[in-house]
Amino acid sequence: MPKMKTKKSAAKRFSFTGTGKVKYKKQNLRHILTKKSTKRKRNLRKAGILSDHNVEVVRKRLLPYG
Repeated sequence: MPKMKTKKSAAKRFSFTGTGKVKYKKQNLRHILTKKSTKRKRNLRKAGILSDHNVEVVRKRLLPYG
């Protein structure tokens, strides 16, 4: 059986922590920033953590060797 290919778009968007959780960059911080509060923009800078169900999907289908 051939090797599974990594989905390169997912590899650029997600990364794994040491404990196996999946980190991602939050959306809504690219443009139209004047109407967003400082607190909201500050919280968007932090990395998001995927839920457990979505972690299984990312690991199996998108990043099989991650």
